[in-house]
Order: sequence, then structure tokens, then C-alpha cells
Amino acid sequence: MKILVTGASGQLGSTFKSLVSGGHAKDLDFVFKSSSELDITDFDEVRTELVSSDYAYCINCAAFTNVDKAEAENDLAYKVNVTGARNLAMNCNESKTVLIHISTDFVFDGFLNTPYLEEDIARPIGFYGDTKYKGERAIINNLEEHFIIRTSWLYSEFGHNFMKTMLKLGAERDELSVVYDQVGTPTYALDLANVVLHIIKAHSIEYGVYNYSNEGVASWYDFAKAIFDDYKIDIDLKPILSTEYPMPAERPKFSVLDKSKIKNTFGLEIPHWKDSLKVALKAYSKINI
Repeated sequence: MKILVTGASGQLGSTFKSLVSGGHAKDLDFVFKSSSELDITDFDEVRTELVSSDYAYCINCAAFTNVDKAEAENDLAYKVNVTGARNLAMNCNESKTVLIHISTDFVFDGFLNTPYLEEDIARPIGFYGDTKYKGERAIINNLEEHFIIRTSWLYSEFGHNFMKTMLKLGAERDELSVVYDQVGTPTYALDLANVVLHIIKAHSIEYGVYNYSNEGVASWYDFAKAIFDDYKIDIDLKPILSTEYPMPAERPKFSVLDKSKIKNTFGLEIPHWKDSLKVALKAYSKINI
């Protein structure tokens, strides 16, 4: 079974590469394409790749994910997150390829105080979230055979993410302030990648939108403290309000996702974020000796 992975040089794409190189997908034939090797914003380029090869699945890891830059670079964020998603959906439809697309908790405004369900109304409060939601709609409107997986606070030993930023700052500073009034769930990219492989190996036709994150709830302050504690970094960590650390893009205050649908549909047991963080930190240590 041949599988295309777009955005292969990014965090999640690199995680899939590590899984494959580690022998966790021996019965699957993966083709990895970085953004420079396959530009999903180019319809003809996508068509050539998909139609000329017999791909059973396309895992779309290509995305404009810099939340703050999206506020300034509207055109590029829209091209990648909306036009790119539409190009993949239309060509997957022609080539009979199942599309697995990664989306985000940022499609919600964060005004609820209970975990978000897949059917809750999407009300993005920033340009990044808006483009990701429009990308979802572009897929739904052009391709029946799709899985859209909304995730949150993705991190790993690869790419740019909160865990790696905290480890870098922890090595450079004696004190650090992190916001405590934004609540969600950290998600280890390896856990998400394994869920995608689980769906593929199950040959599931339960298409649709799903939420996936690790179990548990945390603020960014809680997440940072767990990183420093587990990695034995002695730092004076201070909790602050979002208003004390203004950013170009507004963040959802509450973005915990209800995962009942994906757990019940695929029989999953999801690790708690603190347990997965320990695994991620060990993996980070191995490649940063």
C-alpha cells in the first residue's frame, strides 16, 4: 500500500519518517515529499504526483502553522492552508486516494468551558484558524474519502515547538514567565502519527472529522513546568496573564478537545500528556547528546 506524505520536512512529517525508519510500518510503502519537492499550492504539480502514482493514502502534513505570522502573511497562509487543501482534495478525488488531513483546535474560539466536540460550531478568532477551517471545508466539499484530524499543542523532538523552545530558554535563562490563562492539551506528534497509522492499517471507511490530542488538561505554564521538572532544569518559572505577554494573534483561552468519537470509532487508548512528555524528552535527549 503506497502512501504519500506531504510537508515531510516539518515536525509531523519528520515524526512519520522516524516511525518508518524504526520499522513500525513495514507493510506500508511511504513516499515523503517536502514542500520544496511538492508544492501543494500548485494544482498541476499535485495532479501530476497523485495521478501518476498509485497512492492509496495521502497524509497532508503541509501547513502554514506560524500563528502570528499568519496575521501578517495572509496570502501565503491562505494559499497553503486553503488552496493547498483544496488542490489535494480535488486530485485525491480523481486518483481515488484517501486524504488524511491534519487540522487544529484553533478552528474554535475558546469561549466554551467544556471540551469541544467535532460538531461544535467553528468560530476561529485569528487568521490561522480561519484558513485551517476553510481548508477543512474545501476538503469536505471536494472529497468524500477523507479523515480530518483536529489536534492541539503539537510538540516533539523534531521541528519548532513549545517543548524545544522551553528547553532552549531553560538552558539560557535563570527565570521565565509563561501564561497560565490559556488551557488545552499538549499532544505528542508520535502519538498522533501512530493514530494515523492505526486508521490506515484498519482500512477504515469511517470518514469524517475527528478530534485527537493526548489525555488531560494543562495551561502553558503547567506544560512548561512539567518540561523543566522532568528534564531537571532549575529555573524560576512565573505564571502570567495573556495580557502581560501580548502576541500578534489572539489565542483561544480554552481549547480542550473531546476525543470520544475517535476513541469509540477506532478502539483507542490515548496516553496522558504527562506520560507522553516523558517519552518525548527521552527521545529529544537521544538526538541531542
